[in-house]
Amino acid sequence: MTLENTPLHFLSQRLEFPPVETASEDGLLAVGGDLSPERLLLAYKNGIFPWFNDDSLILWWTPDPRMVLFPNKIRVSKSMRKVIRDGVFTLTQNTCFEQVMDYCAQIERKGQDGTWITPEMKNAYINLYKKGHAKSYEVWENGDLVGGLYGVDLGHVFCGESMFSLRANASKFAFIKMAQELGEKGYRIIDCQVHTNHLESLGAELIPRKDFIKILQGQLRAGE
Repeated sequence: MTLENTPLHFLSQRLEFPPVETASEDGLLAVGGDLSPERLLLAYKNGIFPWFNDDSLILWWTPDPRMVLFPNKIRVSKSMRKVIRDGVFTLTQNTCFEQVMDYCAQIERKGQDGTWITPEMKNAYINLYKKGHAKSYEVWENGDLVGGLYGVDLGHVFCGESMFSLRANASKFAFIKMAQELGEKGYRIIDCQVHTNHLESLGAELIPRKDFIKILQGQLRAGE
């Protein structure tokens, strides 16, 4: 993340964001503000999310195109169907939200130095969780926590934030089971934010930001 040669919109204490169309080419929209539950919910409902390093100002992003998964398009490989069928893992929800966040922060990721899940970010999402606006999915093997993910739940859209895996296929299991459950409940879309090959292999795809915003606002049926 770099701020060089980027026109910046600095947020005040007012709960507002500039139009997403004013974001930079790489999706940077605004700087500053706070991580209060009210501001975070306003951000997610408008297709915006925070992402910054520990030594940075708060940075707000809205990339175009947007990586999303339509729940009915979840891709389950033959090997993962066997993992699910064999009952290798079990899944729970919201039994250890903070621990899932801790693992997501600690896990080493290729090409990433350190973590963006700072203590400030952790406290912010714990506050959202306590207010019922965030959830976690936990994967267990023989009583041990071996994978999981967490995100922001908007009721018709789930905004995935991060996932971890301590066993092969554990995070895939969490993602697949989450997508299947949310699809059954009528969720319209899962926000994956930015492209990764891993997400693409599970069925996620890039769509124009304007279409993602319309789905968020209920103006477009998912998958149209």
